[in-house]
Amino acid sequence: MFSDLPTILDIRQSGAHSFVLRLTDGSEFVCEQVVRVLPGRRLVCRGAWNGRAVFAKLFFGKSAASYARRDREGSQWLHSAQVLTPDLLHSAELAQKISVLIYAAIENTQNAEHYWHERPQLHDVLTMELVATIAKHHGAGLIQTDLHLKNFLIQDQFAGELKVYTLDGDGIRKMGRLGIKCKRLRNLATLFSKFDVMNDVSIPELYRQYCSAMGVPYAKRAMTRIIQLTRRIRDQVNRAYADKKVFRTCTDVTVQKSFRCFRAVAADVLINPQTVNLDSYLADFKANLKNGNTCTVGLAQLAEHQVVIKRYNIKNWWHALMRALRPSRAAVSWANAHRLIISNITTPKPLALIEDRWGCLRGRAYFLSAYVDAPDVAKFYVQNTDAEIKQTVAQNLATLFFKLYALQYAHGDCKASNIKIVNDQPMLIDLDSMCAYRPSWIGGWRFARAHVKDLKRFMKNWQDDAPTLALFKQAFQSTYPKAAKPILIRAGIL
Repeated sequence: MFSDLPTILDIRQSGAHSFVLRLTDGSEFVCEQVVRVLPGRRLVCRGAWNGRAVFAKLFFGKSAASYARRDREGSQWLHSAQVLTPDLLHSAELAQKISVLIYAAIENTQNAEHYWHERPQLHDVLTMELVATIAKHHGAGLIQTDLHLKNFLIQDQFAGELKVYTLDGDGIRKMGRLGIKCKRLRNLATLFSKFDVMNDVSIPELYRQYCSAMGVPYAKRAMTRIIQLTRRIRDQVNRAYADKKVFRTCTDVTVQKSFRCFRAVAADVLINPQTVNLDSYLADFKANLKNGNTCTVGLAQLAEHQVVIKRYNIKNWWHALMRALRPSRAAVSWANAHRLIISNITTPKPLALIEDRWGCLRGRAYFLSAYVDAPDVAKFYVQNTDAEIKQTVAQNLATLFFKLYALQYAHGDCKASNIKIVNDQPMLIDLDSMCAYRPSWIGGWRFARAHVKDLKRFMKNWQDDAPTLALFKQAFQSTYPKAAKPILIRAGIL
């Protein structure tokens, strides 16, 4: 254990880190785990203080005192509004511009994001409780400016009765009177955007519950506005994450840049591309999964991971010139894999992106993802004879395509080999042709055309298998709502 402050400042990743921090009143905080890291700015740690289980926030730098003050004030405002939030036990200023806040740990809790994924049967209860919590914020004139599911703790009392604790006082602000209605609607839409897109059908009922809790009349026009805002905010957040955040060092990704190379590696994966010759794993043409002019695909065992290496080749000088200033297809696959993951659509875990560069000019590129040993959808239907399982998988595939429709994602190559079946659920692979369209009139028209193309390509897989074709037609017809029926007609499904 240590209490060396410069060493604490050097912590870059969450995980097991043991240290003792001596506070100004003579007490000690014993860190057992670093939960969250903003390098050089903030640590959130789990540990013990005065014999109690606690969480400590350590703020660094010249603005540390200001951030700690905002966090402390936000916590006090929540308490004053009788909103459940962890008790602030201790506040201290240390040397080297470090501020410390110590909060009581709430036992038997999960953050709302983990709870959402682990308890799908309680989605309705969770959404209602979160809406009720937001209504308490708004009723007290408060707003959570950094609203995401990890900023709520869920304590499952018994038989579906939940307690919701609000975290992150630093993001709590007083709304003021100017534009208060718009602020409330946007904040509520931000919460809805964090749920799975399939839950958008529940927005009218959730808004009705919010109005009841706030004691205001239900307005259909406001509800329509919330639905529009929900889609727009979800699109903005997904783009900011997939197109920008995962291309720089953050909680999920570690990035290294140089004049000759760009590397982005998943933070929880112990793969160092600098010490691995990826080309050596693709040298045996017979062992490769694919040998093409523009793309070579092979398997490798790296750092205890079975990895798919996809190398995007440069065919000639003209091809090199055409690709030099555009995002590489490996970068497109990297972004789209993260886009699907944040949208709760299953795809193999993206492990690394490596691009050969000459300054700003891009050359050969590599995309590494986890290998998933599972049959593609065509093999699955050939191998499986259980009619009930076939029906379930068909319904799950129809749900996948409807989620892509709702999110306005077009895969671009929906042949059977690009969809694997894992535990009866579909998994999308080969993402270098995938495109995310913007939620606008022009984007919607272009997306509709692309989605029809995806549906036609998928149904083409079964043109020689009439029973399976009929099964999928039935699944799509029962999944897509009435408003989307023209899409199915254009695709030849209806």
